[in-house]
Amino acid sequence: MNLDELKIRKAFSDKDWQEIKAFDTWQIFKIMAEFVDGFEKLSKIGPCVSIFGSARTKPEHPYYQLAEEIAYKLTKEGYGIITGGGPGIMEAANKGARTAGGKSVGLNIELPFEQSSNPYIDRDKLITFDYFFVRKLMFIKYAQGFVVLPGGFGTMDELFEALTLIQTKKIGKFPIVLVDKDYWQGLMDWVTKTFIKEGMIDKNDMNLFKVADSADEAVQHINEFYSRYLLKPNF
Repeated sequence: MNLDELKIRKAFSDKDWQEIKAFDTWQIFKIMAEFVDGFEKLSKIGPCVSIFGSARTKPEHPYYQLAEEIAYKLTKEGYGIITGGGPGIMEAANKGARTAGGKSVGLNIELPFEQSSNPYIDRDKLITFDYFFVRKLMFIKYAQGFVVLPGGFGTMDELFEALTLIQTKKIGKFPIVLVDKDYWQGLMDWVTKTFIKEGMIDKNDMNLFKVADSADEAVQHINEFYSRYLLKPNF
């Protein structure tokens, strides 16, 4: 037991401390159960693209409509759609998949202030997680590509997780498309002027993603990736 643990330990009675330690142990089984449930359901869905973006985007917003169009067109190309299962961009993408008659997957997360699952997810393809890290693994493991629309901290977290895993060769390269150049330009400028200038990343790391301004362009980037590398989606 290190010094920090000793300090924490002193704040509890022996009984309370044993209950805390027992909770930590049982938590492992809950985490394992989420992995097993996710693996069992998602291993059967076929090739999919994960679409990310803000949960706060309203149906009348152009980003919502763009996400719906992208999902629709990807579905017509033979892909299923995976989202975080909530409202906003996620709802739009699931709606596009549903409208196109394709597979519509939702990986929901239990949060204190949001989010309930949207109505466009196939009922047999809705999974609700307690743990973000389990959920993020599912996004990556079962996707043949990422399409990232404007979003906040959660969207950035999912984007940089994928970029880091590809950069460090922990996973194979797959297409990542950022949608709406105007939205992402400030971030790309900062990465170029700060990360690259300071030697924190290589300039070639900027090739780990593409930028698109339309649904057709986003779909084209996904299709071109698999054509260029002589690969097919993971059926």
